Amino acid sequence: MHTSLTDENIIRLYLPNQPNECFETLYTRYVNKVYRRCLSLTHDSAKAEDFTHDIFLKVFDKLDAFQERARFSTWLYSIAYNYCLDQIRLSKRLNTVTMDDDYELDIADNQESVLHEETLQMVKQAMDTLSKEETTLLRMKYEDGMSIDEIADLYNLKASAVKMRLKRSRDKIHRLYEQQYNS
Repeated sequence: MHTSLTDENIIRLYLPNQPNECFETLYTRYVNKVYRRCLSLTHDSAKAEDFTHDIFLKVFDKLDAFQERARFSTWLYSIAYNYCLDQIRLSKRLNTVTMDDDYELDIADNQESVLHEETLQMVKQAMDTLSKEETTLLRMKYEDGMSIDEIADLYNLKASAVKMRLKRSRDKIHRLYEQQYNS
């Protein structure tokens, strides 16, 4: 194994001529970490294993597109996180619920659920009005869990500029949400 080489050096050195060596080294370094991340999100070991396998297939299929704007591990974890969330969302949409004959509907919980869903819809509509850059920054910070410094490095910005852009985007969503809520 190439323990002394960084991930980025392994990709540069081995991907063009020895892709299997590149794949094997990176897979060995990160398979357990990706699996644990998947397991923490799914709470299901079988799904976590499947997701880990799918994530590595996806990553190595797109490895030649890796541009080193961030560390390889950051890029990999971002893909893993987004993939798991996408699969979880998809499974929730496809889930069916069987009801027993004696099933009682709790009106208060149902109304709270409807209110929560309406709030989510209004926030989504507000998010849809943002630019692609604003949406991407918000998703990196709040969905992918990237730090301000990681985002700043990725976009060649100062941390203060990233903080200000995030604040402006959050403020914009809040204003749009308030407008929708009050109309």
